[in-house]
Amino acid sequence: MAQPAAVKLDNVPAPAAQAQAAPQQRSLLRTFIVRNPVGAIGFGLLLFFVLLAIFGPIIVSADNPTDVKAIYAPPSSAHPLGTDYMGKDVLEQVIRGGRSIMVVGVLAAALTTFIGVALGALSAIIGGRFDIVMLVLADIVLTIPAVILLSVLAAYVSLSSPILLALIIAATAWPTLLRAVRAQVLSLKEREYVEAARMLDLGTPRILFREVIPNMMSYVLINFIFAMTAAIYAQIFLYFLGLVPLTGDNWGLIIQQAYSKGAIFFQDSLLYILAPIFMISLLQLSLVMVSRSLEDIFNPRLREG
Repeated sequence: MAQPAAVKLDNVPAPAAQAQAAPQQRSLLRTFIVRNPVGAIGFGLLLFFVLLAIFGPIIVSADNPTDVKAIYAPPSSAHPLGTDYMGKDVLEQVIRGGRSIMVVGVLAAALTTFIGVALGALSAIIGGRFDIVMLVLADIVLTIPAVILLSVLAAYVSLSSPILLALIIAATAWPTLLRAVRAQVLSLKEREYVEAARMLDLGTPRILFREVIPNMMSYVLINFIFAMTAAIYAQIFLYFLGLVPLTGDNWGLIIQQAYSKGAIFFQDSLLYILAPIFMISLLQLSLVMVSRSLEDIFNPRLREG
């Protein structure tokens, strides 16, 4: 039997067919930029900081010599952002200071997300005494002021390693995420596919990692971004109070040294103080913009509104 519809499609001229298909072949990147310019800017800024953290210490030499004749020197061609209290170039410190901030932020966010998601999901799935114990433990940690807890932990533990610093920060950040994940899992566990998995007795690990968590990965990813922003602020706070070893290159350390060495009393050292603050604020802004774009991607209702 003849198929006229197929014949008509075959007889369409090639240029006309390509012209009709062209709008549908736009790249995903261009579509994302057009529909979500704020998110595109956020991803661009975040990519800039990632590249800066990776290649900054390679491009800029670690040998930043001291020049006692140029202490708190104003911006110049030799020192675009001026110098610090030892005559060292501020721009080189700013370029090298982002790596440790981002490494600790990512590690702390990963640990916070893992602890909060794992314990929160198990608390909702297992229930009973385990659920009660987890809720009580979370309430205890939430009751203790994070500032005091961070100070005490930092005083007894030498935070010379980024991993230890990330552990200290994650130790105070997981309870809120645990409660949020628990509420999400309590809702998901009533879905038909989870009930079917429980009826088939597939086991708690399979139900948790195959049925429940994959269906809330968008929520987990967004909370990872939020945890990273909180971790960055937490480590800046620890550096500012001098609760961690004051060595290496770090934006928080630059702020602490600028404050403790009296840079605020010198007019020519304004950029020495503002440069790390600007970089931290811009990094946090990029993370917020990325989290907002992720909400638009994962929640179609936001796009329609």
